Amino acid sequence: MYSRPMVPKHFIVPRTYETNAYKLIPLTVNNLIKDYDAVMASVNHLTGLMGDSDDWPVGLTIEENLIDLGWHQREFTLRHSFAYSVMSLREELCLGCCYIYPPITPNFDAQAYYWIRQEYLSTGLERQLGLEFENWLKSDWPFLNVNFPQRS
Repeated sequence: MYSRPMVPKHFIVPRTYETNAYKLIPLTVNNLIKDYDAVMASVNHLTGLMGDSDDWPVGLTIEENLIDLGWHQREFTLRHSFAYSVMSLREELCLGCCYIYPPITPNFDAQAYYWIRQEYLSTGLERQLGLEFENWLKSDWPFLNVNFPQRS
């Protein structure tokens, strides 16, 4: 079903993706405060959105978030999974995140998740992000069949 790394050795993993509204950059510990702020501002929206069996991010501490970001950063460098911060164009605000994970069923090459800060939901930005993220995965990544759990 799945073997690590997630992408072929010759594949150059994109470092950024930019639109007229935001940019995607690798999710790292360097964005701890901005990421934590976005997560905590979006608890109601995020609870259950990632398919977690627990109630993440309810009760998430900044230390736990640091551990999560370190894990995402290491997974990215190992090419085992890929997490991106959705940042405002000047990178002053974290608007959300996008994640590319190994598939949990053999029918898919990857599974993808995304979210936008709760206060931006009424703007349609999450829908725009979802469409652009899906197109980016089709055009710039080596996946033929990506699952979007909780969205399909």
